[in-house]
Amino acid sequence: MNELEIFNQTDREILELETVRDVLEHAIAKEKLEHVVFNVIIVDNDYIHELNKNYRHIDRETDVITFALEDEKDIEEPDGERILGDIYISIDKAISQAEEYGHSLLRELSFLAVHGFYHLLGYDHQTKEEEEVMFSKQEEVLHDCKIER
Repeated sequence: MNELEIFNQTDREILELETVRDVLEHAIAKEKLEHVVFNVIIVDNDYIHELNKNYRHIDRETDVITFALEDEKDIEEPDGERILGDIYISIDKAISQAEEYGHSLLRELSFLAVHGFYHLLGYDHQTKEEEEVMFSKQEEVLHDCKIER
């Protein structure tokens, strides 16, 4: 059984989060994963700015930050569970980017959540080839769930 928790640490009511959960559950199924555990935490710009500054040494807010526990080779996983880690998403950046890109908040939150999910699985976009693989997977999940631009 998979354990996906979504925590809204802001004062905003975010109705889109149930659909974001469905999109992530689709991504888990698409990757044929079982017994994965991870969290999505919705925060504001100030909170994500501090995370970015303290952990990435970049002194500005960002849209999504992941903490992939599987990168840590010394972490024991109980009962065959894969504890993937945490995905932090700035609701403030998601709102502004949705407006900037001309699509819905649902599309932006879903994209950021799926993007973070694939980072937790070890995918990256440092090279053109890595980016093509990762972004193709993301877009396929979003398309399957009818989350379009």
